[in-house]
Amino acid sequence: MVPLSDRKALVIQLGKLCRLFSGTTPWQDYASGITESEYQKFNALIESVHQHNGWFTAPSVREALAAWGRSLTEANLEAWLDRYDLKTDGHPATVAVIGAGNIPFVVLHDLLCVVLSGHRALVKYASDDNLLVPALLALVDGLGGAQGLVKEAGPRLEGFDAVIATGSNNSARYFEYYFGKYPHLIRKHRNSLAVLDGSETAEELYQLGNDVFGHFGLGCRNVSQLWVPEGFALDRFFEAIYPFHEIIQHNKYANNYDYNKAVWLLNREPLLDNGFLLLRENRSPAAPTASLHWQRYHTTREVDAFLSESAEHTQCVAGHGHIPFGRLQSPALWDYADGVDTLAFLSRLG
Repeated sequence: MVPLSDRKALVIQLGKLCRLFSGTTPWQDYASGITESEYQKFNALIESVHQHNGWFTAPSVREALAAWGRSLTEANLEAWLDRYDLKTDGHPATVAVIGAGNIPFVVLHDLLCVVLSGHRALVKYASDDNLLVPALLALVDGLGGAQGLVKEAGPRLEGFDAVIATGSNNSARYFEYYFGKYPHLIRKHRNSLAVLDGSETAEELYQLGNDVFGHFGLGCRNVSQLWVPEGFALDRFFEAIYPFHEIIQHNKYANNYDYNKAVWLLNREPLLDNGFLLLRENRSPAAPTASLHWQRYHTTREVDAFLSESAEHTQCVAGHGHIPFGRLQSPALWDYADGVDTLAFLSRLG
């Protein structure tokens, strides 16, 4: 059994590596905990992984690493784990983790929860994100590799005691069917939205652009619906997000933009278009890639009622009185997906 203090040390070392690879800082001698060869190999993977998954550009990968680097500090780790009575001296369970692959490193939080709760992770990576995480974990002795606390599952997932699975609403039904007899935590698809009150500064609206366009809008924490008050000029929003216009140069993003625009124009749906983002007035929080649904409200009671009725399908909300603009892609370690406390679930095992 690996003591909790040692598990924390492994995660802190992982945070140091995330900060190292979040930029283009040269190899920092052996103080980084890895060799120059290991540094060059992982750096090359960051630059080339888009050949495996076209959405995983080097800037997007480094953006994700930067967010993890900010989170995985000793102070944040202590503030997070102090909320729990974690015991790693019992019988460790093997927890199967079925990861999503929509944005880089999205499965990492579940893996760290398993490790820090005293268990071992048996991970089934999504086919779109099966290179970066195992390569990163392998750089930390004890986390990845043959002797690590995180191991990759074979073609057939077997030999586990509990399950954490993330996927679409459709895949969740299959997860429930196959894993219902085990202790399980199964997540479905959720959306995020932003609520404007009209007093936002140009800087805040620009930061909202980070919530919309980060990782090309593919994450459940990306804003896909915008609520604006009566009289709010959407030109203010378009002007503030113009610095993100180069996103249209990305081929896969542009293909989605062109396709959605063509379909909606053929259907004669009213659109607002700034050349790299489509705005369609629609009450649904789920908007296709390269688009944003928007809704105008007259009173805050309308917004409150909508948030209440859609709470089960909402990941997070940006705005005054909610999560600050620009922060959605940088959740704290205790900001759990779907609002379900993963560590509390894991602490009940064994």
